[in-house]
Amino acid sequence: MGAVTLIIAIVALIIAIVAYYRTGGVAALKKQVEHLTNAGEARVSKTRNSLREKTADALGKAEEAVRGDKETKK
Repeated sequence: MGAVTLIIAIVALIIAIVAYYRTGGVAALKKQVEHLTNAGEARVSKTRNSLREKTADALGKAEEAVRGDKETKK
């Protein structure tokens, strides 16, 4: 009975390995990780640029408030 169980387990393992390689295996997983990393980096870059613009606008308004409109137009 133990031998039959071992044979069934080995066959199941072989089927699982074949299915893993048919779905792409490690290559597909690496490709998906790379895609998600690139998407995350693009989102961070876009957010960073937006934050820079908002900071520059806020500093410009603060400068106008401190110096006045006449001096900033020179």
